Amino acid sequence: MKTPFPRMMKGVLLTGHGGFEKLEARNDIPVPELREHEVLVQVGAAGINNTDINTRLAWYSKQDGDSSDASWTGEPLKLPLIQGADVCGRIVAVGAQVSASRLGERVLIEPCLKEVNGRFPSRPHYLGSECNGGFAEFTAVASRHAHVIESSLSDVELASFPCAYSTAENMLHRAGVQAGERVLVTGASGGVGSAAVQLAVARGATVVAVTGAAKADAVRALGVTQTIDRHESPLAAFGHNQFDVVVVLVAGQWFPDYLNVLKPNGRYVVAGAIGGAMVELDVRTLYLKDLRLLGCTELADEVFPNLIKLIESEKIRPLVAHVFPLAEIVAAQKLFLQKQFVG
Repeated sequence: MKTPFPRMMKGVLLTGHGGFEKLEARNDIPVPELREHEVLVQVGAAGINNTDINTRLAWYSKQDGDSSDASWTGEPLKLPLIQGADVCGRIVAVGAQVSASRLGERVLIEPCLKEVNGRFPSRPHYLGSECNGGFAEFTAVASRHAHVIESSLSDVELASFPCAYSTAENMLHRAGVQAGERVLVTGASGGVGSAAVQLAVARGATVVAVTGAAKADAVRALGVTQTIDRHESPLAAFGHNQFDVVVVLVAGQWFPDYLNVLKPNGRYVVAGAIGGAMVELDVRTLYLKDLRLLGCTELADEVFPNLIKLIESEKIRPLVAHVFPLAEIVAAQKLFLQKQFVG
């Protein structure tokens, strides 16, 4: 592939698992060479989220002292790696089997990739985890995963959507959330939680949110009918059998409560465990109430196109806390980890 671009680009490399010292800003990273079904995206903005932190820290690993399984798929990461799952940009080059009409398109990249480096892995890879992502001037991705977006929002605003909102939309899709249902969202001030609140409200559901007291007003402004403090027992607050769906991003100590506040035939849907991965389950609650437990990582095919439509119709809105130049990624991650913002 011949392009008018320089051979090298600026970007941030993750050189290993560990602290901030593993993030290395460079200006000599090779611009990706395109395979025949790929497009080259010039990155306009890229968002930070928990998966960037978790991957760097090897949080996904289930083995003590061994980080070889510290990825979404449980496979060893290929380091050094360009992270960044949230990307908005423009297509500036196309592979041999991609129509030149795609040149110049403004796109959001679907972060859950079913086609990667010309292959179709048995488990999808995640942008910025099993393959290079958006913390660089350019990134390459299969054409099918670069979705055209028509919006007046800025690149920064649009880059806040892909990872968090597709995760939330996938959870609601898997749980079959419908208008009129009562939904409890945990971790509601975070990226996925605030997205789940907006998306459930857009579906016509009645949403109750779990969040810290300092952020309750901001979360209520997203359309929830009630909030409870994250340190309060949901069972004590609501009693048994009150919700059709519980959307969980935190897990932790209130896991038994989440099952108890579900109505019979309720759905517990989870895509995070930042409040504690190990929980206590009374199996009797699970089977006597005919509950469904749904874990969510891989996006259903219709999820990201549906998200694009929701963005374009302005039924959901971006929540951007701060903006940094890429070279200041360490400062950005430190601020992100303070969690003093909504979204």
